[in-house]
This record gives sequence, structure tokens and C-alpha cells, in this order.
Amino acid sequence: MKVSLAFNRNFPTPEGASNFDIEPLLHADGPGLILGGENAEIPLAEPIVPSRTSMFGPRGAVLAGPEGPLIVCDTGHHRLMIWNKKPDHDNAPCDFIIGQPGFDREGRNAKGEPNASTLNVPTGVVTDGKILVVADAWNHRVLIWNSIPTEMNQPADVVIGQKDFSGALVNRGEEVRADTTNWCYGVALLDGNLIVADTGNRRVLLWKGIPSQNGEPADMVLGQEDLVTRDENAGQEPGPLGMRWPHSVVSVDGKLLVSDAGNNRIMVWNNFPNKPGTPCDYVLGQKDCQSLEINRAAYLPNAKSLNMPYGMTAIGDWLIAADTANSRLVGWKVQSLGADAPAIGVGAQPDLYSKGDNRWLMPVRDSLCWPYWISSLGETLVIADSGNNRVSLWELAT
Repeated sequence: MKVSLAFNRNFPTPEGASNFDIEPLLHADGPGLILGGENAEIPLAEPIVPSRTSMFGPRGAVLAGPEGPLIVCDTGHHRLMIWNKKPDHDNAPCDFIIGQPGFDREGRNAKGEPNASTLNVPTGVVTDGKILVVADAWNHRVLIWNSIPTEMNQPADVVIGQKDFSGALVNRGEEVRADTTNWCYGVALLDGNLIVADTGNRRVLLWKGIPSQNGEPADMVLGQEDLVTRDENAGQEPGPLGMRWPHSVVSVDGKLLVSDAGNNRIMVWNNFPNKPGTPCDYVLGQKDCQSLEINRAAYLPNAKSLNMPYGMTAIGDWLIAADTANSRLVGWKVQSLGADAPAIGVGAQPDLYSKGDNRWLMPVRDSLCWPYWISSLGETLVIADSGNNRVSLWELAT
């Protein structure tokens, strides 16, 4: 199924733009499931109050299997919400949480000192169906559970970025090293290896295998030439080596991709890098590796532009990115990826030349406001619709 592109009527047609066929990314009926409060379809102030159903700016969500569990980083409430089984109706209450002493409680590190079961701005989350990994961003650490938690405030088994569970300082209060992190926002499990978007250190860290001891150092780095440097764009002009705000990492068709939100682009390595500081082969979202402007220096987006892309996922024959500040999802067919390739799919906006939180209207079931993280399982996308204080489970278009 294809739909004809229609330009945003409130603005002139972008220079050089022309009509062409685009493919819808998401099922036309809207999300099959919305979680996030009593009024999840039109979430206003009430979701800010913590409960078993409400969320405040969720920035991560993942479905561990077709029937669950479902894990959500309820970021603003500094907790994980966990459903033992995939919910079967809107606003279903979670079964338990990690990070707070009760469902009605909130506060960074539960208003105490950090430990193995507290959180401070949890963001990225990933599971292979067995282990669970969470980027505990403002504690400057990554937490690992060796099996998916099954009970309230189950402590993590391993911490990296800090020497133990009591640490919470940027780079351990020292200089950047292979075993420190700073505002780590994204995590990925690829071929049995752990990858962390160490955003505040402007780098991506790679561990061979899954760390089993607290504070294990990373084995390799991208975005910097070594493991003891944290310069923006590797201390150079923007190019294929450095990064500004890396957030998510995916692998598809043998390629490695990193969303570099601060440079408004996605970096692509045609083959998995095997040495530190390997420059990427090309980028999406910019005309070349030296460019970094929001929407390519235009107000409106287009098929080739991005504005702070955070989350990414590979699903079916699609690579899909959360083009966060444009409040849309954009997609490329994997086989058509290449330098400056245009997106051919769009979700939550009527076309590839439109933007706007909830399409500049009140939130409705099929709109998005600052989608921060996306993951996928089978034909289902799990979208952390952060600005709407909700999570959507949405099937691919058919």
C-alpha cells in the first residue's frame, strides 16, 4: 500500500520538493495499545502523579517476548514499570516497579542514596529475552540484571560505569577512562555484546560479551580516537569520526548505526568496526559528514533531514528512526540505505514535509510528541511517546 504525498498547507512547499509516493510505516488504525494513565489518549497534567498506570516522560520501553514481559523506563518518576505479561487493554496497571518503595512514590534514587535498586533518569532499555540492561543516565551508570526481574525492587546484579552500586559521579569523579560513563542514555545488545551510548562523553563504548563484574572497562570506543578522551566531535570539525550526542545503536544487514542526535544525523558503518575511532562510512540526515544543521537549515523537514533523532530500531525490511524534535517516525528500506538516502516511510505525520508536536493539535491516539525511544519485536513497534507521557504499541502498516 502506498499513499500520495501531500504538503503541509500552512507553509509553502519546500524548495526543490516534488510529489512522490511514500509508504506508511504504521497501521492506519493507530496503536493497538496505549499505556500511561487514566486518560492516556489525551494525557494532560494527571499522568505526572505516580501510580500503577501513570507515566512521566518515559524514555525507554521494550517488549521481552511476544507475550511479555513489558519493561518501561518511567523516566520522570525514576523507576522501571514492569508488566509480567503483555497488557491486553489500554491503561493496564503494571505488576511491579523497580526504583521506588511504592507505586505512589517518586524522587531520584527514591530520595536516598544510590544502590542496586534505585534509579535517576533511566532512559535506554534492552533485553534479549534473558538479561535486562538499563541506562541509568543521571547516575552515570548502566545496570544489568542477569535475568529479567520478577519482583518489586529486585536489585541489579552488575553495574558498569561505576565501581560499585553506591557510585553516581560523572566519570567516577575522575578523568574519563574505559571504565567510566557520563550521562549514558542508550544501550544495545548485538551478537552477545554490550554497546552503550556514553552520551556525555560523546562516544559509544563496546564490551565483548556481557560484563559479569562491577566496573568492567570497555574494550573499544567509537566517536573518539582513544578511551581517555571526551571531546565534542572528537575535538575536530564535524566529520565521520566524532559525535556530539550519541543515543541509540542498532545493527542491520551487517551495518552498525548510531543516532548522533546533537549533529542531527545517523552515522552508518558498512561493517562492524574492529578498532577504536573508526570513522563511519556515511550519514543519513545530512548531505555529508561535515554538515550538522537542524532539518538541513530549514524550518520544515523533508525526506532527507532530521531534527535530534534519538531512538532507532530495525524491523522487517525497515530501519526506523524516531525523529524526535520533528515528532515523527521516518523509515528507510534496508536495501536502499546509502549516503544521504531519503526516507520513504513516515509515521505520525501526514507527509515527510510536516512536523509538530501532535501535529500542532491536542494529542490523539495516532499522534506523537517527542518520541524518544523505539524498540521492536516481530511486527510490533514499542514507542516511548515521551512528550505525551505514554507508551504506544503499534503494528507495522499492512
